Amino acid sequence: MFVAITRYQALTEADAKHYTAIAPAIDYLILRTPMDTKSLVHWVNQALAHGFPKDKLMIHSDEKVLAQCHLTGIHFRESDPRAARYKQQHPDVIVSQATHHATSIQQASNDQLDFVLFGHLFNTASKPGQAPRSETEIQAALEIQDIPIIALGGINTKTINQVPSGFSGIAAISLFATQNLTTLTDLRKAWHK
Repeated sequence: MFVAITRYQALTEADAKHYTAIAPAIDYLILRTPMDTKSLVHWVNQALAHGFPKDKLMIHSDEKVLAQCHLTGIHFRESDPRAARYKQQHPDVIVSQATHHATSIQQASNDQLDFVLFGHLFNTASKPGQAPRSETEIQAALEIQDIPIIALGGINTKTINQVPSGFSGIAAISLFATQNLTTLTDLRKAWHK
């Protein structure tokens, strides 16, 4: 599974065009942005007008955008109690959650969430001064086998080959924001080998 996450900024039409262009290489695009609901609904409609597949859009925790745009996926922060409640009330919606500890992964599994993002695995500009997860933490996370675990944090064209086996995929911000469809398709093929 390849999960793109938007940069934490207002999204533009150029972003809509870029993510539409790379859509064949990704499974989901998590919209993580400071935009207000009205602006984000407008952007979602713009992306859809450019041909972005609706079933690949996931909103980060904004239930209003999910409902207004009739999206099928939502992502929550670690320990956000809305994740379990939302999945219980809307079993047909894809619900994912960020995790940083094996206990959080197990809880997400118990809550019957669809997948988790686990990180960060490598040094990353989005977590300055914070050490990546240790090998022990990564191994403890990967011992949980009953929920797909997606690697997150500092994953780029150089580090993707260092992601330990056992992860069900990768998630990234910069990698998907800066690479084209050809590069991402090649990375995806290499990932599946």
